[in-house]
Amino acid sequence: MLIYFFIFFSKIIENTLSTLRIIVVANGKKKLGALLQGIVALVWIFVTGIVITNINKDIFKIIFFVLGSIVGSYLGSIIEEKIALGYLIVMCITRKKYENEIKDKLKDYKIITLSQGDSTILHVFTKRKDANKIKNIISDIDKNATIISEKAKMLSNMV
Repeated sequence: MLIYFFIFFSKIIENTLSTLRIIVVANGKKKLGALLQGIVALVWIFVTGIVITNINKDIFKIIFFVLGSIVGSYLGSIIEEKIALGYLIVMCITRKKYENEIKDKLKDYKIITLSQGDSTILHVFTKRKDANKIKNIISDIDKNATIISEKAKMLSNMV
């Protein structure tokens, strides 16, 4: 029974780290991504070696291997969401009468404003982990605002 728990938890660790590695590399942290890949490879070698030994006689090794993979992938996604690496541009289309109030509430963020007629488009550059906070501030002011986010990568310091 102990071997099944080892397989299960090893796969959780492997898939969690693998999921995080993809996100880390996508956010430009190549060295950390390479280190994580080394750990993933090590865990994979050990657990796969255990699973394939007498695999025809013990189907439960495969079942715990697969279950650990599923849980590890899900857990990696949850951890990544909590860490929230990277940047976003949150775009808000609102009526001009709400522009100043929204900008006042978001004064700690870099904002670009485009206005035409009765509409205003606000582009807010932010860390990904602040996206919900910004969405809630805008929604509290203008319940009919259209809010869109898009992944952004800082190419140079913003003035």
